[in-house]
Amino acid sequence: MKKRRKTTGRRQGMQGLTLCISTTMVLVLLGLMVLSMLTARGLSHWVKENLTVTAMLTDTIHVDEAQRLGSILSNRPYAKSVEYISKEQALKEQTEMMGTDPTEFLEENPFVPTLELHLNADYANRDSLHWIGKELKRNVWVTDVAYQENLMDDVNRNLNKFNLMLLVLAILMTFISFSLINNTVRLSVYSRRFSIHTMKLVGASWGFIRRPFIWRFIGIGLIAAFLACIILAGMVYAANNYEPGLLTLITWREMAVTVVAVFLFGILITALCSYISVNRFLKMTAGELYKI
Repeated sequence: MKKRRKTTGRRQGMQGLTLCISTTMVLVLLGLMVLSMLTARGLSHWVKENLTVTAMLTDTIHVDEAQRLGSILSNRPYAKSVEYISKEQALKEQTEMMGTDPTEFLEENPFVPTLELHLNADYANRDSLHWIGKELKRNVWVTDVAYQENLMDDVNRNLNKFNLMLLVLAILMTFISFSLINNTVRLSVYSRRFSIHTMKLVGASWGFIRRPFIWRFIGIGLIAAFLACIILAGMVYAANNYEPGLLTLITWREMAVTVVAVFLFGILITALCSYISVNRFLKMTAGELYKI
């Protein structure tokens, strides 16, 4: 009898370990999906805020006037940052880029002073660019406004497609995760189907029978979620070592939301799967238990 109990305990321990490992793997995939969606939002903002609007100024504008105009524009709601680039600075940058000095064959500096506007992400769209351009042109010191309208449209279009693809993958991954964990939980409950039937025969309520199963699997879900968070943190650390600028997109907020999502998934999925699996065997008669 003692040997039988030991064998049964070992079998249940192996089933718990298998469920914990499989749940951990599923939660890692779900965590990666959540982190990707959050990172995609940050990436979208980063790309949009790095698109610039260039306001070309007159040759006669004084440095103080240009900086005063830049200060005024920086207070506008659409401006994230404004940078003044003088004629001399523009010439220096282009000379370094092209490897030749344009003044050698043009005999004068061909560049004009400019103000480079980095927009807030909410204003990085075609409609906003049109009225921002009109507002800038109304200033007497601004001769022209340039921005890459087609590039802006392409960026917005591609980001929308990418976000939609991530949403579809997240829904699909949630469905697959639920199916995998549900099957694993069902197999674990299956080995104790006769114990469930015995408790039902002696008058135990369904809630009393379900409770220890649900709490056991919630505990496994919490352990799996903890392990999944450690694995995700290790993956982010390794990725940041490979690409140091990654942490500008994955901040502590994204990581915190991912951790909360992983723990919620771990608790909800294991609790729901155990509830469904135990109920399935509670509804069966003794004859049906022997047939499955």
